[in-house]
Amino acid sequence: MSDATVPFLLVPPPHKPPERPCVGTTSDGSACTSRMLVMAYYPDWVGSTFPPSKIDFKRLDWIDFAFAVPGEDFDLTWDDSAAPGLLENLVASAHSVGVKVKLSVGGWTGSKYFSLAVATPKGRALFAKNILAIYIQYALDGIEIDWEYPGQEGSPGNKFHPDDASNFLMFLNVLRTVLPPEARITAAVEPTPFVDSTGQPMTDVQEFSRVLDWVLVMNYDIWGSSSHPGPNAPLYDACGNSTQPDASAAGAYNAWTKANFPASKIVLGVPSYGYISSSTETRLRTRSKSKKKKKSTKVVGDDGDSEGQVQFRELVEQGALLHSVNDTFRYEANAGAGFEGLWDGCSITPYLRSSDTGQVITYDNPISLGMKAAFAKKAGMLGINLFDIHGDTDDWDLLDSIRYAMDMV
Repeated sequence: MSDATVPFLLVPPPHKPPERPCVGTTSDGSACTSRMLVMAYYPDWVGSTFPPSKIDFKRLDWIDFAFAVPGEDFDLTWDDSAAPGLLENLVASAHSVGVKVKLSVGGWTGSKYFSLAVATPKGRALFAKNILAIYIQYALDGIEIDWEYPGQEGSPGNKFHPDDASNFLMFLNVLRTVLPPEARITAAVEPTPFVDSTGQPMTDVQEFSRVLDWVLVMNYDIWGSSSHPGPNAPLYDACGNSTQPDASAAGAYNAWTKANFPASKIVLGVPSYGYISSSTETRLRTRSKSKKKKKSTKVVGDDGDSEGQVQFRELVEQGALLHSVNDTFRYEANAGAGFEGLWDGCSITPYLRSSDTGQVITYDNPISLGMKAAFAKKAGMLGINLFDIHGDTDDWDLLDSIRYAMDMV
């Protein structure tokens, strides 16, 4: 990683972006829009502190409720007993202002039984039937399948099989025939296409594009907490030295479009969180510090841990970042709390470092998220999805920076 500066204007994508198709906002396809879409996840675990009433829905087109979890019998279960009521509340609140809601099925810890569910015609039919039931029960507008990942174990203990990708495609076709025609069917995917029976990324995923309304590329968690930190959500590999060259917004765009998935059906997933790492030895370049004595602040995540994930709002609330009085989207490192603000020119992301507490925090701010949104717009992508909405500030600076970069403000 490097703290080299880069201009705001990005290198254009390698291919001319296609025209963005009309995206229906009503069941009969009327009231269509060809503009980009702004979306966000609402996870069930934030319900007690961040109810749907706190969401400013006018900034969104879609919201994804996470997660319903496939069970061993291919039914759908909840990790939190309060989730059903929370989903009902979310749908009612969103629909009252014209915002649509999808249910995200699976997730990192909820993908154990996907492989078994889609392996046989009987299993595919039953799984689709159970999804239809929950779609109707909660008056949903769509379903997202967040299988992490077909053909790979993902979380330890997950079932997987070499034929997962082909079985997944057959299941999606079944689901498409079962759900109402106006229902949106999407998939959350990693930066590279699904792996085939050989374990390599598929070179042609065009058939998936025919049944999916869009894919959400999860361009986050590329590097987590580590004694040698890396960026959580790279925009691209500007220095050409990444050990994961495809794991960036630009890399994902190239990988999926090269495999014949249209850019106009790709949504770029971006994070509202970063990672705290304890690092006494790092390649990150430091800047000279003031000789004035400072009171150091040690940042912790919402679980109280000084390593792991941390939301952008927590960096602000705990004083690691200070909001600029002159620029709506600019947050500066709080030197008074012992933090240095640096910029990684290789991934186009910011990071913080505190020599006093031994912490390095890799994250995204309004400026870096705006740059990702500008890239998505220039590349002809469908939109941006923020994971998750609770990580934004009370003034919605992350969402607003995304909207501003896409000419929606």
